[in-house]
Amino acid sequence: MDGQEIARTEQSLEEKDLPIETFFWKMVKIFLGTYLSTVVWNLGLIVLIRLDPYLHTPMYFFLSNLSFLDFFYVTSTTPKMLSGFFQKHRSISFLGCTMQYFFFSSLGLTECCLLAAMAYDRYAAICNPLLYTAVMSPTLCVQMVVGAYVTGSFGSLIQLCALLQLNFCGPNVINHFFCDLPQLLVLSCSETFYLHIMKFVIAVIFGVTSVLVIMVSYGYIIATILKISSVEGRSKAFNTCASHLTAVTLFFGSGLFVYMHPSSDDSLGYDKMASVFYTVVIPMLNPLIYSLRNKEIKDAIKRCKKKKVFFHGHC
Repeated sequence: MDGQEIARTEQSLEEKDLPIETFFWKMVKIFLGTYLSTVVWNLGLIVLIRLDPYLHTPMYFFLSNLSFLDFFYVTSTTPKMLSGFFQKHRSISFLGCTMQYFFFSSLGLTECCLLAAMAYDRYAAICNPLLYTAVMSPTLCVQMVVGAYVTGSFGSLIQLCALLQLNFCGPNVINHFFCDLPQLLVLSCSETFYLHIMKFVIAVIFGVTSVLVIMVSYGYIIATILKISSVEGRSKAFNTCASHLTAVTLFFGSGLFVYMHPSSDDSLGYDKMASVFYTVVIPMLNPLIYSLRNKEIKDAIKRCKKKKVFFHGHC
């Protein structure tokens, strides 16, 4: 099994209503445009948070790490996927396939933990504003982020070790845009019952547990927001939390759909659409969701523009 090319990504370019060539270029434009937008928006948000001292708070520390994760998350799959559009024989080695899944899975599981940490941060900020600075100390913030990375990598490593024990007898054609666990389980000629159980357990530990932490945090947050007498204060708190809940719903909804039901040939089409959504679309949407209605981000952009004008005016 080692060294042989066992996984050929089958990127279907067939469409009844469109000529194959037209559909091909539409797919290329969509994925390339989405990828470039994701890179620009996420890196731009990281730079903005880094340069503006007013954004050096726990909330934006977590947000910059989310953008960092999303950048590498989409980069772990999309460039290879795009290059496949221009190859007659789209293939990937077994080592390349497993490594792609390891990095993609590590980043995804890390994001689950980070979103839970961000929910706790919002809980501390809104429910205990007087103690917020003491509770969310820089040391704790770093520990939470490092813990998210370590936990996510460990969860992915467990899956990788189990994946390496599988045998693939052929035909080794992946009905997907990249190497994802449900599709690899369908291809394997080994007994995959325990791996299906492990996939479900990891989805529960990282997905369901994170969702419960987020729901409990936001239960307290909503109760506190309703007690705020100031309309402006209530609106600001609600906008911040609404953006986080939107991102959480999109990410966990599509991810849990893929990983919490049994893999089969019949479900691969739905899995493909859902996984493309949470690996390609959501990383592009996250910086927009968190910044479009965020006054502090808008003010930071204005300050950045003023600095640029001042710099050019004194050259």
